[in-house]
Amino acid sequence: MKAAVMGIVEGLTEFLPISSTGHLILASSLLNMTGDVVKVFEIAIQTGAMIAVMWEYRERLRNTVAGITYDPIAQRFALNVLIAFVPAVLLALVFGSLIKEHLFHPVPVATAFVVGGFIILWVERRHRRHYGDRDLEGGRVARVETVDDMTALDALKVGLVQCLALLPGTSRSGATIIGSMVFGFSRKAATEFSFFLGIPTLVGAGVYLLYKQRELLSVADLPMFAVGLVFAFFSALLCIRWLIRYVSTHDFTLFAWYRIVFGIVVLVTAKTGWVTWHA
Repeated sequence: MKAAVMGIVEGLTEFLPISSTGHLILASSLLNMTGDVVKVFEIAIQTGAMIAVMWEYRERLRNTVAGITYDPIAQRFALNVLIAFVPAVLLALVFGSLIKEHLFHPVPVATAFVVGGFIILWVERRHRRHYGDRDLEGGRVARVETVDDMTALDALKVGLVQCLALLPGTSRSGATIIGSMVFGFSRKAATEFSFFLGIPTLVGAGVYLLYKQRELLSVADLPMFAVGLVFAFFSALLCIRWLIRYVSTHDFTLFAWYRIVFGIVVLVTAKTGWVTWHA
């Protein structure tokens, strides 16, 4: 049951700008799921959410693979994903262990929630001032309307802002979506590229961590991992379909206020001792 709850939390939060890692840390704390195996589990079940992306965009991915040798659009798309993928990998290899040791705790996560919320509010105001409400109902055209309008420099910029997601509570999708909007992306283009970039980023992280920590795992852990992956897949599939419809008529202000309020609640309860947040 705990694995199912964690899977649902992962699937519902992975693609929203509210930090799936932060929510998993807080959820595991409330469920009293601690230890090195749980930390591996939290990363591994992100693969379930990425499989949902691959299923939802299977035609686009199939066309990209089929056209990689001759289609300029497919080649540019694949290259952009690769360029955006590299910076976070390099930084994670250098600083990953240090970040996990010092920042994977409820209070730093909650602080990042609040700070990230105010950044989203600022970016949404800036985006609205520059482009009006075209993403919602009309206005000026964004510089990057679709993922096929991206340049290699655009991809590098998105890859660099994705590095901020190494800090738990920041949100990988939040960093990439909101960062892309700062760089002139439409909300839809920013959201979809965040989906695609998550495939190599999170699947790679899951495979790497499973291999690195394989001594900690046993056959007895398989049911927990399987349940988490399955629930992450189905909840993520629902979230992806809902989010694409949502961004066509709404901005991300709601998520900003959610982050701020939720983060403040965690900080207050931690300070007062009303809730015991486990490290």
